Amino acid sequence: MEGIAIVTVFGILLRWGVSLFPYSGAGKPPMYGDYEAQRHWQEITMNLPIKDWYINGTDNDLLYWGLDYPPLTAYHSYVCGLVAKLINPAFIALHSSRGYESYEHKLFMRYSVFLVDLLVYIPAALMFMRISGKSKAVKNGSMMNYAMLMIYPGIFLIDYGHFQYNNASLGLLIAAVTAIMSGKDCLASVFFSLALNYKQMELYHALPIFFYLLGTCIKQGSFTGFVVKLIKIGLTVVLTFTIVWAPLLTDLDAFLQVVGRLFPFNRGLFEDKVASVWCSLSVLIKFKNLFDNSQMALICLVTTAVCVIPSSIHLFLNPTHRALKYALVNSSLIFFLFSFHVHEKSILLATIPACLIFTEEHFTVTWFFLVSNISMLPLLVKDGLEIPTLALTVLTFIVSINLGRGNSSKTENTDNLWNLLQWFSYYLSLIGLAVLSISSLTIAPPARYPDFFPVLISIYSCAHYCIFCVYFHYRQFKIKFNREINKQKIQ
Repeated sequence: MEGIAIVTVFGILLRWGVSLFPYSGAGKPPMYGDYEAQRHWQEITMNLPIKDWYINGTDNDLLYWGLDYPPLTAYHSYVCGLVAKLINPAFIALHSSRGYESYEHKLFMRYSVFLVDLLVYIPAALMFMRISGKSKAVKNGSMMNYAMLMIYPGIFLIDYGHFQYNNASLGLLIAAVTAIMSGKDCLASVFFSLALNYKQMELYHALPIFFYLLGTCIKQGSFTGFVVKLIKIGLTVVLTFTIVWAPLLTDLDAFLQVVGRLFPFNRGLFEDKVASVWCSLSVLIKFKNLFDNSQMALICLVTTAVCVIPSSIHLFLNPTHRALKYALVNSSLIFFLFSFHVHEKSILLATIPACLIFTEEHFTVTWFFLVSNISMLPLLVKDGLEIPTLALTVLTFIVSINLGRGNSSKTENTDNLWNLLQWFSYYLSLIGLAVLSISSLTIAPPARYPDFFPVLISIYSCAHYCIFCVYFHYRQFKIKFNREINKQKIQ
């Protein structure tokens, strides 16, 4: 218990430290940044009827941070708005609060993120530690997985620095995985449905969850068992979605507008310079000149689907908890690399599931974390967060290496030559990250190429992500099939 308390308090202190730094768009009118987007959503949900939350109008200019997340995010914004109004009505006053900034308001917004951590993310991480600790394979390492969920800096650099609520959807994802590991598939369906209704980016994890649950239905041992379990899970998902969407189902136009806002194909292939395959290749191939948005979206969809199929089929045929955790990492990495309109911070959708396999893959996951921190550096520099980003990257290196020391998984390669090659590649990679980071902060880019360093960082990070993706697929496919499950057949 003492160790858990120390890790939890340490993680909270790191979050508090990051919150002292600036946020996205601070003092940068007219659009400001994601901080203002979250505040503006509180303004809109507090002052307009539900049917107008996603519809362009005189009081809701969708070009100014219009709501583009599912209803659960909107309801969360409404609850935050209620509290904001009690503290200071000026925080969410219609029109006049646009761009509102003050120390008092910053404190309120930071606390709102911390409350989500206390109510969702940290409890989910603690429950995952408790449940995974019952497994003989990770009994001694469940504490390490929890430690990484608490101290991996990417999530709180974005949530407490840049400013978002990724801890809500990712906390619900962890809760869903924990429920699955507890044998409570219907409860897992509720948690994941809520995660998907909070942020549509949870689609990155939808296929592993779907194929795992479908695989467990198929392995019930009888046709009746298959049908009963499938109906129970299906009804749970439908009921959860119906409850969440009910306030918007009374108006067809409002419903269609929400759906249109969730998938904005008009925004382009990628957001800024991101470590995706398409952004990296765009240096040589100008996709925007070759295809329009609808064509490129179709190319992304087909490419992503083809690449995610092998991992999904493996999980479907071998629905084990270990395979599920690897499949979550693999699916999210593929979506990040190949899907349409990707953000730099979407890499969190892969790194948080990677925390769940840290015990087994401490070396590779540590490497993955370090690359992910630096891949977001161009975004975080814009917010004035370069100091905490670099400091926390060094801390990640020190802590995770020490956590993993002496706890190498028995499944990891023990060949001395292979280990030597791994460590050589690892340190060579870190030198590259250090050189790119320092250069981007100290050397002025060529006047002709102002995005020179962000592009280099994106390409360098993308190359790493592709290698990690191949490696984690290899690790998933090496998982032995559960013979007892495979003996069960539908009669």
